[in-house]
Amino acid sequence: MSSGKPLHAFWLFFPTAASWAAMVVPLSLYAVLSGSGWPPGLIDGGHGHELIFGFALALIAGYTLGPQPWRILGPLFILWLAARVSWLLAPDTVTAQLLSPAFALLLAWHVVPRFQAAKKWRNKIAGPLILVLCLLAVAFCLVQLGLPWPERDRLMHVAILGLLLLMTFMGGRIIAPAVAGTLEKRGIALEARVQPRIEGALLVLLILAMALLLVTPFRDLTGSVLLVCALLITLRVARWKLWHCRQRADLLVLAFGYLWLGVGAALAAGHLLTSKELLPALHVITIGALGTLSCSVMLRLAWQRAHRTFPPNWQVWSVAGAMLVAVSARYLAGGSPWSHPGLLWLAAGAWSLCYLGVCWQLLRLFRADRRRRVRSQASV
Repeated sequence: MSSGKPLHAFWLFFPTAASWAAMVVPLSLYAVLSGSGWPPGLIDGGHGHELIFGFALALIAGYTLGPQPWRILGPLFILWLAARVSWLLAPDTVTAQLLSPAFALLLAWHVVPRFQAAKKWRNKIAGPLILVLCLLAVAFCLVQLGLPWPERDRLMHVAILGLLLLMTFMGGRIIAPAVAGTLEKRGIALEARVQPRIEGALLVLLILAMALLLVTPFRDLTGSVLLVCALLITLRVARWKLWHCRQRADLLVLAFGYLWLGVGAALAAGHLLTSKELLPALHVITIGALGTLSCSVMLRLAWQRAHRTFPPNWQVWSVAGAMLVAVSARYLAGGSPWSHPGLLWLAAGAWSLCYLGVCWQLLRLFRADRRRRVRSQASV
């Protein structure tokens, strides 16, 4: 392939992100439960670092970069891969700690300006939201290098709320027009599409929750804010009238993923308000919401690009089922998960099998897209 010929970024970043997600979780369990401590980058919460600053940022790259020449995609991908390998094998080295924020900053430099042409502030906000997540990778690096505040675990919790915020915004922007278009074909008007007032309130409240979570004394207030967010997310989904889209499994599963955002926010609120360990509730966001939404979006984009159609029902329902098993098992493992290795392996198995299946589909669809493009060029 010519170095100057554009390639849709998701064909590169989606399969690698899916394969990384499938590998990281079981390896992290092996590192702890086997007693080997290998790979060192995935013990002591290292898998959380890789799922947020490795996997999630790769998803953002694939979804937002669009068609790019290899002179842009190549350095980004090589930097991402070097960051992942170095963190996996030698997380305590300065090189490993610098490569992840370097990738995050380079990604932000390419992506954030793409959103500044919008006129309304709510349309411009996607760029700053992505920038915040990228800057959190920098903050994590500074904490690893000795910055005394905030604590590493608290920063990771804030990063998960940052993912919640980004998925709330971008998920709504994907689902609302798709549902509206489907209903219009059936002669049903959908007045509540993006729902700007609810969207604006969620943006403000989730940013507030991220700020409050950094400060321990505001634990109860953070929980109250997240509870309001959960109610608003649920209301937003209800107003999309998804019961009219029963024949569109891809939209229903996207909506299920969006509802996981509300469930995760509600559970996080409950854990904060009752002084319970927060991490099990946050896994509802990272497994239920991130897992379901990311797999659904990857399949949706790939099928539309390769075959101009939606993913088969069996594929999206398989995603929904696998993530339901994974999130349920991990939440039931509770705040002392290592005492429930069976539940952890069940969660990891469902998660990894789902992403391996998605990766396989993406590679098949990429080959189909290449064949279609070759035939199209030959017929000209």
